[in-house]
Amino acid sequence: MAKKESTFKSMVLTLFLVTLFASSALALIYQVTKGPIAEAKRLKKANAIGEVIPAFDNDPGTELKKLAMDDGDTLYFYRAWKDGKVNGIAVESYTHKGFGGLIKVMVGFLPDGTLNKAVVLDHAETPGLGDKMEEGKSFDKSTGESWTSQFEGKNPKNFSLRVKQDNGDVDAITAATISSRAFCDAVQRAYDGLLMVTDELDIDAISGSTNRTNQE
Repeated sequence: MAKKESTFKSMVLTLFLVTLFASSALALIYQVTKGPIAEAKRLKKANAIGEVIPAFDNDPGTELKKLAMDDGDTLYFYRAWKDGKVNGIAVESYTHKGFGGLIKVMVGFLPDGTLNKAVVLDHAETPGLGDKMEEGKSFDKSTGESWTSQFEGKNPKNFSLRVKQDNGDVDAITAATISSRAFCDAVQRAYDGLLMVTDELDIDAISGSTNRTNQE
């Protein structure tokens, strides 16, 4: 009986030591990698901002405005300046209507509300179908243009951000209508949010931008 108790205690001690070692190793790995991971995310976001709005001479990351949404999520607005004037707003938007769930996008607007460009930040859509919304993945084989190019230069005031199957103006990705609808939802959310914060961003998404000196 004593031998069995000794064996059991040894097993418990061994299990405890293995668990302690594993948890310590995970904690160490987390501490070592959290900085690089955070920096990689920051750079990805900064690159996306630079991709969706015209050239600027400030750091849009320091011109951040947040808008809490009713569903518990948040929209993030990054204001860009050029030669003393607001020349673009990048909006980090989202939708939960994707085939794979959450989709995050960066949407760039000109001061009059025109869509400049939109790129996907994160998604879990089906490879070869819904993932064609990503920049660089061809939608039109004859031209090589990305699917998102059809949004560029359009103003949501007169361009319906719904797929044509829903009587909108957007050509859906073949066999990926759900993903297409979700992307449109994220862009529409970005535009609706922009209209809600134009005064705080010192722009007018209908008539144009104001001068930085007026703000300061």
